[in-house]
Amino acid sequence: MADPVAEKSAFLKMYMSSHTDTLVAYAKWYGKVTEPITSAEMSAIDTKSMTLTCILKNATKKVVVVAINPPLKGYDDVKPRLLEMKALSQEGLGMIKSPQITSFQFPKEGLWVSAVLFSVIPYGAFAPSTSGSSSLFLVPAQFLHSYVSPKAFTYTLWSLIAIHILEASYAVSLCLMHRAPLRVSVAYLLTTLCVGLPGWSSLRKRIQQARIDSVMKIE
Repeated sequence: MADPVAEKSAFLKMYMSSHTDTLVAYAKWYGKVTEPITSAEMSAIDTKSMTLTCILKNATKKVVVVAINPPLKGYDDVKPRLLEMKALSQEGLGMIKSPQITSFQFPKEGLWVSAVLFSVIPYGAFAPSTSGSSSLFLVPAQFLHSYVSPKAFTYTLWSLIAIHILEASYAVSLCLMHRAPLRVSVAYLLTTLCVGLPGWSSLRKRIQQARIDSVMKIE
């Protein structure tokens, strides 16, 4: 199957020929080129990588392959990813500041998974499974414990709590990195402690979009 990005690489190479500063930033940050670069051009691009040909200050050429991780899903994914990579490289090189997050947005995606996990797992861990009980509340516990032991539920619950603590720490680090106010940082901390992945994932998507928006304003 043909690579959807490589098929249209001729247009992308022509378009990027007028964005030499961006290609130089890619080469320095992602390609780890330490020598002074006077210019750069995109020689090739596909869903997994781009190849840059750099002209160094001493007039020699240096070919650099920059991995695109995760790989592009298709051609429509090219522009936003290249813009994000541009922002990340320029941030890393100290050319621009990272975008600031000044408000909190409650995550809307993936909450049902967390709701199910933190309903079923604590119930399976702590609900008694006394056989013959007439309580309707305990009937599901008896069913669950016929397949999975209460100890397994308990271990899973504590593992999830530990994972959520680590995820909350990561969310706080993102907030600090992007100069979020204290109230916003606390909101993301508590949200991620409660719901896990949706909390920090939503924050990261906001940061990615803020990067793209900031680069679009400059271009």
